[in-house]
Amino acid sequence: MHIRSWSIGARLKRAGARTLFPLAAGMLALSGCSDAAENAEAVPASGAAPVAGQETIPPAVPVMGEEVDIIAFGDSLFAGYNLDPRDAYPRKLEQALRARGINARIVNAGVSGDTSAAGRNRLEFTLAAQDDVPDLFILELGGNDLLRGISPEETRANFEAMLSTLRERDVPVLIMGMRAPPNYGGQYQQAFDALYSDLAEEYDAELIPFWLEDVYRDPSLFQDDRIHPTAEGVEALVASTLDEVEAALPEDAD
Repeated sequence: MHIRSWSIGARLKRAGARTLFPLAAGMLALSGCSDAAENAEAVPASGAAPVAGQETIPPAVPVMGEEVDIIAFGDSLFAGYNLDPRDAYPRKLEQALRARGINARIVNAGVSGDTSAAGRNRLEFTLAAQDDVPDLFILELGGNDLLRGISPEETRANFEAMLSTLRERDVPVLIMGMRAPPNYGGQYQQAFDALYSDLAEEYDAELIPFWLEDVYRDPSLFQDDRIHPTAEGVEALVASTLDEVEAALPEDAD
């Protein structure tokens, strides 16, 4: 499937909010922290501001072709909680794609603390802030729904609303799937885990069933809170998902 992305002209801010994805009993317990801020603030479509004194890392191969605009829309796992902005997943993913010669530009639309409802509320704002239709929209939400005990039915409804909006605008989507911890009970776990694959099929979206699969068992890849990845953990996440992200791009984008 072809997935499109935009250059989101918005940097979304959220004060004091966090998303929790704790590791417990060898299984990832996805969670979230404080309430998300009600409003997001638009910024220029150029993406994150460069850091003073930061040297540009040259790509391994020449970057060619038209710019591929990607939106990374999620919670603190995309926002890069407690990390240098250069170490957040969207920035590292952009660098990895460019190292493969893909002229990618990824805007980090991760907001710490966001539930699926909060994402639904800011999606229209995010789309309206774009100059162009994105080549790929990476959707990563749901962990904070688990922390708050939101029913899988409500989470599913919020995802359906977002995916319907994206489909109406002809925006391709890659869903980063999550997994409920076993202590939530078998019925809840089954309903929550199934919603990602069900919606990916229904809305013709690409899917990584559980995008933390390759890292969640290794505590050394997480910060002291055992919730948020370290910079090394982010590198591992990029390495484990890069092929699938590249495969989700439009054929003429790579």
